[in-house]
Amino acid sequence: MIDLHCHMLPGIDDGAPDLETSLAMARMAVADGIRVTACTPHIMPGVYENTGPGIRAAIVRLQAALDAAQIPLKLVQGADVHITPGLAKGLRDGQIAALNGTRYFLFEPSHHVAPPRLEETVFDVMSAGYLPLVTHPERLTWIESHYDTMQKLVRAGAWMQITCGSVTGRFGRRPKYWAERMLDEGLVHVLATDAHNLRNRSPLMAEARDAVAERLGEQAAVDMVLTRPQGVLDDVIPDSLPPLVGAGPAKPERRGLFSRIFSNA
Repeated sequence: MIDLHCHMLPGIDDGAPDLETSLAMARMAVADGIRVTACTPHIMPGVYENTGPGIRAAIVRLQAALDAAQIPLKLVQGADVHITPGLAKGLRDGQIAALNGTRYFLFEPSHHVAPPRLEETVFDVMSAGYLPLVTHPERLTWIESHYDTMQKLVRAGAWMQITCGSVTGRFGRRPKYWAERMLDEGLVHVLATDAHNLRNRSPLMAEARDAVAERLGEQAAVDMVLTRPQGVLDDVIPDSLPPLVGAGPAKPERRGLFSRIFSNA
């Protein structure tokens, strides 16, 4: 399995506080079947002033520590990117870390307040050639009143990534409801851990993967934890990856404006 969302780098955001915790998280991930992890600290102006170069340097140091400890986990770059001025430019010049340096990046909306120009922001960055994976939409406190926005973003070609702990109920009944609804409606592209620690936010995927397999079928689960994540890391065009699957009969996917942009890239 490939985890595209993990706060494992020590001491640079609200994830692992030290190297010892990072190593323990890596061991836990490997034991659960994860072989590649994207280290994705927050880039949040005024709170976490991380940059692409700083993230990449921290990954080199942690990878060396993993190798020295003989922990077979490959690390790749990424960031949990909040709305920030010059988002497309930051991705283009490497100051904002895209996933493995590709067109794909993690996009985290504000958790408690719906961004007033969310759709416009997403569409602008997609028109510049980048594809956002909206992180943990099922956990946003405002999803009830803006669920149609998530549907519109998916139809336009944006991706949705839900947290494994939401699927398994670790975040409570409400995120579990929205995670299952999004799965059933065929709105989920990727599962990820969004791990921060060894306790309530641990780097575990297998249980959620199995729950998705039971709900939507084995292939749908594999696509969410391996096929699409590998496609992200390889920077393949989104239309060449498996189509979304829901709980009902398969429906033809509509190719929106931004899907056509990527197909012609």
